[in-house]
Amino acid sequence: MPSSENLTRDEARERASFLATDSYDVRLDLTTSESTFRTETTIRFRSSQVRETFVDLIAESVREIELNGELLDDPASRFDGARVQLPALAEGENVVRILADGVYMNTGEGLHRFVDPVDDEVYLYTQFEVSDARRMFACFEQPDLKATFTFTVTAPDHWRVMSNSPAPAPTPAGGGVATWSFEPTEPISTYLTALIAGTYEGGKGSVTTRDGREIPMGVYARRSLAEHLDARNVIDVTAAGIAFYEEAFDCDFPFRKYDQVFVPEYNMGAMENPGAVTYVEAYVFRSEVTDAIRERRDLTILHELAHMWFGDLVTMRWWDDLWLNESFAEYASTLASAEATRWRDAWTTFASSEKAWAYSQDQLPSTHPIVADMVDFDAVETNFDGITYAKGASVLRQLVAYVGAEPFMEGLRAYFRKHAWGNTELTDLLVELEATSGRDLSAWSALWLETAGVNTLRPVIERDADGALTSFAIEQSAAAEHPTLRPHRLRVAGFTLSDGALRRTEEVEIDVDGERTEVPELVGKRADLWLLNDGDLAYAKIRLDDESLRTATEHLREIADPLSRTLVWSAAWDMVRDAELPSRRFVELVLANVTGEGQSSVMRTLLGQLVASTTRYAAPEDRAPRTSATADALWALANEAAPGSDAQLQFVETFARLAVSAEHQRVLEGLLDGSVALDGRAIDTDLRWKLVIALASLGAIDTAGIDAVLADDDTQSGRTRALTAKAALPTAEAKAEAWKRTVEQDVLANESVSAVAQGFARVHDDALVQVYVEPYFEALDQVWDSRSSEIATRLIEGYFPGDFPSQEVVDRADAWLASHADSPLGLRRPVIEGRDAVARALRVHDADRADRADRA
Repeated sequence: MPSSENLTRDEARERASFLATDSYDVRLDLTTSESTFRTETTIRFRSSQVRETFVDLIAESVREIELNGELLDDPASRFDGARVQLPALAEGENVVRILADGVYMNTGEGLHRFVDPVDDEVYLYTQFEVSDARRMFACFEQPDLKATFTFTVTAPDHWRVMSNSPAPAPTPAGGGVATWSFEPTEPISTYLTALIAGTYEGGKGSVTTRDGREIPMGVYARRSLAEHLDARNVIDVTAAGIAFYEEAFDCDFPFRKYDQVFVPEYNMGAMENPGAVTYVEAYVFRSEVTDAIRERRDLTILHELAHMWFGDLVTMRWWDDLWLNESFAEYASTLASAEATRWRDAWTTFASSEKAWAYSQDQLPSTHPIVADMVDFDAVETNFDGITYAKGASVLRQLVAYVGAEPFMEGLRAYFRKHAWGNTELTDLLVELEATSGRDLSAWSALWLETAGVNTLRPVIERDADGALTSFAIEQSAAAEHPTLRPHRLRVAGFTLSDGALRRTEEVEIDVDGERTEVPELVGKRADLWLLNDGDLAYAKIRLDDESLRTATEHLREIADPLSRTLVWSAAWDMVRDAELPSRRFVELVLANVTGEGQSSVMRTLLGQLVASTTRYAAPEDRAPRTSATADALWALANEAAPGSDAQLQFVETFARLAVSAEHQRVLEGLLDGSVALDGRAIDTDLRWKLVIALASLGAIDTAGIDAVLADDDTQSGRTRALTAKAALPTAEAKAEAWKRTVEQDVLANESVSAVAQGFARVHDDALVQVYVEPYFEALDQVWDSRSSEIATRLIEGYFPGDFPSQEVVDRADAWLASHADSPLGLRRPVIEGRDAVARALRVHDADRADRADRA
């Protein structure tokens, strides 16, 4: 990887100080070979100075460079693998043309090429964020140099070819080849351009915008997957979102069409390419899924749609303000989901999952302010995390409460009117919000956007002999590494047990600031449970006093309000992670109350936390018996659940994840062969693979058995699951093969790398993986130096030895980090975070041991 591949912020600012782009004409020939394609780019731009500069390009070779009508000699000497050096530009108008051989990727970066095992059809798609447009065409790869883009694509004539502009009719070129000549795009950034090509099939529709335009829509997937595509739902959710956003932002939908394509081997949930959004194929449901997954898909659709305004119409100047894209899209999509779709409890889902992600990320050593210091591309790639997305959205929700909902929206409307098709920074937004709200937001911004860390709010309560409050105060604390105390606008609520339900009987809305805030309004009040931050407007970890915790433990399922109930769940989980509540008690809490949880997304989060509490958060001496007992309880819950219900599916899937005993094996085998049945539950394709992977981890199925299941599902999904199952086999040979195929060899595509790593870690006997601790740390430098950023990160994260926490792993990580103090952040960060997770788990183990000693 040449050092020039890592563009710095200073270099980008310097280039933008004298250069402005007008248009790109990109011509692609996708018929040249299976590994490379021909790419020819003509850039028209203006320079205010006579000086040299460079164009960004990652390619196999450069054939021609023409600047202002003159072919430059020896083009190869001007190309270092990441940049094309140009001689002195003319002052004013310039035109550069670069002809090169691009390389197809199998890492989900740049122009990704995939061959469908079902029918051998080829599928292409692009993924350019942060800096991979330069893998398909030569460009000035920075978001503030917007331009129009005209794509001309030569490809097999039976393909569907899509880009940001409406698809033209192809022109036959003979020999089974055709050419698609697209109209110019609107002014957009390089990372937002897109190309999707192959035999994609699906459904079509349209939506009429408020200004009367009919926006054509297409929803597509690979031909072999298209029968499972729910195009009508995707279009309906999108139409509802467009109507909501147009009114909320007082800004018409900015683009001429809106295709949504589910693509193979995708690295993330989705990408907001204007008019050509791409999604992970997991959102095409081959089998029954829970409402939690359906809600997540709809929220993702709305998130990417919000980007048509936040990010595409108005784009950050540089990646420091990535939050202007992601935090706003996260907030807006949750708001739209709650107000314009069937998911009326979207803020409950947000509290359960997004905020849990944010709190976890914000307590890592790698945390950073929402407005991060993105000094270069390497820094940007490491900061697509829970701070940028979930914390930012949480803080925005508090900002709305602080300035008022209508002034907030009016500020956004002014922001879009002023900056449409331009680039912005934080101050551009704050100016508009200050004007509409009348508030000075500089102090708010400094505290919330420009500092890191999460505060903890703890009730300090005194009661008289009859249970009436004689004092109520809220103490605020912060981690020593990030000591900022912040103001919080929140509601304190009291819940009283009556007629078998915990109902809100007291509430007061207050401002919390400083180390201690008295709440005199509550003196004399009574309640069985007091809850800070009811309504979830504040971004802070909350604690329960001892009496409220006892009430919650006994009656959590009886809290009628789903959001309030979720906040109690979240408080308990935070206490576990901070070693204030033993994980064994959290397991008891979940198993006693989870059947009273009516929110599918909340149940999904809880069951994930249950798995963590049963495995890595269980001390080594507790792990096996706790896992076995929890699996027993889950199987019982699956049998007691309503036949065919969402809860039943979640219970049986989690049971399979934790199955460990001989009896569990018997149940899994019976479910697979039909001798054991759950009322109303068919063992469909995806559930079958979960059972097979569980059996593989137990050694109850061999390679031949896995291949037999694969023979009935020889699809991309089936092949990746078979990779996981084979890597999960509890033998030294299976682990060695997994390690060789991913770490030692570079033979698998991105999705397959992750599938193998997941299977490798799926063990019950830690001895199988402990032998790889030292090889892991020895391999890190080679992995980072030889793989793309995406694959290297997958390997470093996927193989970090954290599933069986020990002090030895902490010490080995410390030693490696000390010897690699000057290594790139992208390499160090997964190790820093993995080390911190292990250290946290060890503290949780100690809390369990102390609790066990107290009980004895």
